[in-house]
Amino acid sequence: MKLLVCIKQVPDLESRFKPNAEGVWYNETDLAWRMNEYDEYAVEQAVQLREKLGEGTELTVLSIGSDRVVEAIKKALAMGADNAAHIQDPAAASKDPWQIASIIATYAKDKAFDIIFTGMQSQDRGSAQVGVTVAEQLGIACTTTIVGFEYDSGNIRAKRELEGGIKGIVKMKTPALVTCQMGLNVPRYPTLPNIMKAKKKEIAVIPVADLLKEEALATTASFHPPAKKGGGIVLEGDVGVLVDQLIAILKDKTAVLR
Repeated sequence: MKLLVCIKQVPDLESRFKPNAEGVWYNETDLAWRMNEYDEYAVEQAVQLREKLGEGTELTVLSIGSDRVVEAIKKALAMGADNAAHIQDPAAASKDPWQIASIIATYAKDKAFDIIFTGMQSQDRGSAQVGVTVAEQLGIACTTTIVGFEYDSGNIRAKRELEGGIKGIVKMKTPALVTCQMGLNVPRYPTLPNIMKAKKKEIAVIPVADLLKEEALATTASFHPPAKKGGGIVLEGDVGVLVDQLIAILKDKTAVLR
C-alpha cells in the first residue's frame, strides 16, 4: 500500500509580519518557520496507518518550497515517513492554490497512491482549497476536516467536523484523499533515534518546472495589516456610577438609546 502526506512550512504565528516590497505577501526576513499545524495531524495519522499496516506499506512525504522546507520534511521523516519528495520552488508563495494542487497531482498521478493525507488548510494562506483540488484533478474520492479516521481492507470511515459542533460520518473506498483537522490525534514528538534515522532517508529533489504546467487562476492583489481602529474606554468605579457613565456614552456615541 502506498501513502502520501503533503506538508507545508509556514511562519510561526508569533512572528511579526510585515508586507514585502511588492505588497502582495509577507516579508520572509527574520521569521521563525515550522510545519503547518494541520499538516502535523496529517503526518501523525499517516504514520499511525503506516504502523498499523506494517511491511509492504510505503509512506512518502511531499513539500513544495525553497531549501528551507527540508527542515519540515526531516521532521516528518523523523515522525515515521519512509521517504520524501522536495519540489524545489523558491517562489512557492506566489503560486495560487490551483497551481499548488496541480504540482501535487502531477507528481502523484502515476504513483498509484492509495490514500493522500493533507492538512485542512495552511495557517498562512488559509484557502482550504489545495486538498480538494488535488482529489478533483486525480479523480479520486475526498472528504475534508476529519477528526476521526479508520481504515480496513480498502475502506475508509472518517468522522468529519461540521458547523455548530455537529459531526458527520463518511465512508469511501480507496484511492482517496482526506484533509485533517485539529482533534484528529496528538502528533508525536520525534525521538532522537528517529531524528538520526531520518538523516539517512531519501529526499528526492524535483524542480518545480518539471511538474507545473498550469497558469494561475487567482492572484494576490495586496497584503496589508488590518486598519487601525479607535481605542476602547475603560470604566472604573462603583456600579451605580458606571451605569450612569455607560448610558451617557451610549447616548452620545451611538444610536442605541436615541
